[in-house]
Amino acid sequence: MTAPDGSSTEASNVPDRPLAGMRHVEVPEVRLTPELVERREAVAELGDALRDLTSQAIGSEVEVEVLRRVATDARALAVVLAERRRRPGEVSTVDDLHRGQRPFNPVVGRGNPVAPPMTVEIVDGVAIGSCTLDWRYEGPPTYAHGGVSAMLLDQIMGYATAAAGHPGVTGRLQVRYRSAVPLDVPLRLEASLIDVLGVRAAVEGSIRLAAEPGASLVEAEGRFLALRPEQADRLFGGISEHAD
Repeated sequence: MTAPDGSSTEASNVPDRPLAGMRHVEVPEVRLTPELVERREAVAELGDALRDLTSQAIGSEVEVEVLRRVATDARALAVVLAERRRRPGEVSTVDDLHRGQRPFNPVVGRGNPVAPPMTVEIVDGVAIGSCTLDWRYEGPPTYAHGGVSAMLLDQIMGYATAAAGHPGVTGRLQVRYRSAVPLDVPLRLEASLIDVLGVRAAVEGSIRLAAEPGASLVEAEGRFLALRPEQADRLFGGISEHAD
């Protein structure tokens, strides 16, 4: 499916998000072409398949011989994908850092099998995320690992700062766990900007059950810091354009 601007709605489930410091750093301009759209769709398709594979692997109780056969097959596929790899610091061919489009993001990127992936929308300045966590994120039996909750909140709060015009890097994140986050249940995340003081943006966020949005399971307060040009260059100046 293709959106009016030519982007793939199947391969992209999050809005553009200005990334902290990117306007101070020389990064490649990305032109949306049919080839890029097709590659992003293929990246998302592979990510979906690998998510299914890893989830099934964690939940599987098949015979040992089957586990070993699948492991052999998986190693063979890894060799195929390794035929052409980007270097550390090299921008992915599907990334657009100016627009904050990163299909391999570990929270929202459909190309990353680690990601749930969380979908995001901005409504009246509030960042709203939706996702369901499976066995891959289990901490206590049948519940999500607390670190996963913090990762989801960090991501959605970053979207809130960017939507408010104050993109920044996480300077502080305080998480309060009120109740365990269950697996295999649709979740709703919310985050909004509450104050700006100089380069510091104060944000609050929460995780709730989609079916019970009135009660928070996890809450967070954060401070996101805008980067000065020299800070952005020190952190991201080594980013290079992808190889031809």
